[in-house]
Amino acid sequence: MKLVKLALVTGLTAAALFGGTYNLDKSHSNVGFKVKHLMISNVSGKFDNFTGSFDYDEKTKTLKSLNGNIEVSSINTENEKRDAHLKSADFFDAQKYPNITFKLLEVKDDKAYGEFTMHGVTKKISLDYENNGTITDPWGNQRVGLELSGKINRKDYGVTWNKALEAGGVMVGDKVKLTIDLEGILAK
Repeated sequence: MKLVKLALVTGLTAAALFGGTYNLDKSHSNVGFKVKHLMISNVSGKFDNFTGSFDYDEKTKTLKSLNGNIEVSSINTENEKRDAHLKSADFFDAQKYPNITFKLLEVKDDKAYGEFTMHGVTKKISLDYENNGTITDPWGNQRVGLELSGKINRKDYGVTWNKALEAGGVMVGDKVKLTIDLEGILAK
């Protein structure tokens, strides 16, 4: 019986040392995007307000789960007029659909698969995944850094507003590049 208890305590201690739940450090994380403007350049933006947590196993270097929530009304392209238009019913309709969410389903090699919900539509997507490793910061906190990137088609989510250009093409591209940099702190 003592051997079973010792094995259980050892297992729980190892789990605490090598894995756990990480909360996003918002000041060192970024949720950004890029979309074509007038078919010739990109408009970049980000969301200022987002939350999330993830489970990460340090021993196996494995991301086990990830849940993120983005407040649509926090969109920031450094242009107030454009941001107001993006929040309107023409695009995100932030009043009706206040959040964008991502829930990780699995990680295989350098791909993260998950459910992405935007504008009331949920679809499975694949993102490039990069694990930047872990470190103990100067204050004794365990941190991990992760990167996710990929593309979605905004029309797949019912975000369809556009304007045809006289010279051909459209004002806003359909493909949106996502760039998500996450730094998490192990919850205590």
